[in-house]
Amino acid sequence: FFAVPYTIILYPIFFLILIRLWSVSHVRGYVTPADFVRARWDSPTLALLVAITGIVATMPYIALQLVGIEAVLKTMGVEGEIPIVVAFLILAIYTYSSGLRAPALIAFVKDTLIYLTIIVAIIVIPSKLGGWDVIFGAAEEKFGSGAGVLLPATGQLQYATLALGSALALFLYPHSITGVLASKNRDVIKRNMSALPAYSLALGLLALLGYMAIAAGTEPVGGDGNTIVPALLESQFPDWFAGVAFAAIGIGALVPAAIMSIAAANLFTRNIYKEYLRKDATSRQEAQVAKVASLVVKLGALLVIIFIDPQFSIDLQLIGGVIILQTLPALAIGLFTRWFHRWALIAGWVAGMGVGMLMLYNIARIDPATGEVIRAHFGGSAFALSKLGIDTPTTIYTGFVAIGVNLLVTVIATFILRAMNQPEGTDSTRLEDYFADEDDPRVQDLPLDIGEPEPAAGGSGRPRDPDPVG
Repeated sequence: FFAVPYTIILYPIFFLILIRLWSVSHVRGYVTPADFVRARWDSPTLALLVAITGIVATMPYIALQLVGIEAVLKTMGVEGEIPIVVAFLILAIYTYSSGLRAPALIAFVKDTLIYLTIIVAIIVIPSKLGGWDVIFGAAEEKFGSGAGVLLPATGQLQYATLALGSALALFLYPHSITGVLASKNRDVIKRNMSALPAYSLALGLLALLGYMAIAAGTEPVGGDGNTIVPALLESQFPDWFAGVAFAAIGIGALVPAAIMSIAAANLFTRNIYKEYLRKDATSRQEAQVAKVASLVVKLGALLVIIFIDPQFSIDLQLIGGVIILQTLPALAIGLFTRWFHRWALIAGWVAGMGVGMLMLYNIARIDPATGEVIRAHFGGSAFALSKLGIDTPTTIYTGFVAIGVNLLVTVIATFILRAMNQPEGTDSTRLEDYFADEDDPRVQDLPLDIGEPEPAAGGSGRPRDPDPVG
């Protein structure tokens, strides 16, 4: 249920921060977050770190979408390793052939199918199971002998920091920024952000499907816990509507995954390939490299699934969140102030990333039934404070600690570097850039799609309005 408070927190943050990024990016022609970071802090090294971070953090997030498609295929009876391979091929072909315009065109279809499935599920399934009292009674019976259905005190800090950390992380992902930059103007972003809390309601209703599965006695396909919802829908709906529900899950995973891979490819092409490997690359060469990079990112997502083998697919997003959070000082805070020293931001990134990876490495996955260690490393994102020498069973979200270390090091290093009179570089942006809107003559279209050529200034920035958050 952490996704419900996390999205409630998320959209106001989006609202405040990303309209500023839209303005400065459309005035200055920034396509990726690394473009902005380089110009703001006058640091190619920091921009490179932001680009690499965005690409790496996107891989587990794409993997999360692939797991969703895989779960549907498993429920449909496709066995072995074929489901994940098919999911990879579907995404690869879809993105390679259609670019950003395809997800922009079918985002409305995706949302319609998802809302239709949720509405039908919360009406039909409880009526078939005997009502909500039966559903919650079954959950109480299942969990009553253990910790119960309520969050234990030892997990409350983890829950709160996970919600806040995830909210801070999501708007830092390259695909979120790509979706926002594709908007027509600042007002479109404001309207979308004011309407998107409806997703919070939908997420809350989706979470109730787990309770329904308990009451229905639904078993995961092949022991894969990620298949429990598709299995529930298949058992409770007629075949034709189960197909509609499966389509909702599949398209719901495909659209954001496509935008994610395109955003990651843009980061590689603009901020690594053209910046360091081939400065004189033509638009055609950039397009070819971007398509290959998009495939490599998806392949990386596939390898994440194979090697991490998550017990719960959401762990993939949470691990990615730990990584992408380390760009918050340079990107999000950088939209409001340039107080930090550019070298201090690099030091903070190194410290935060190092602490985050070390903590994730030392988190084991434990079988709740037997207490047996299933995986010794990268078993989740909940870090036990007892490992820090604190006498408590409480856990905390790893990303929250890592970004805290990042900010602390950045602040201390800034004071030190400033006292040493180290050069701080030149800010290429101006204050008025952060408030420009569509009617400003400085605003220009942005080449957001794979291999899209640089446009002339003064326009509306197409392709427009893909789903900004998936």
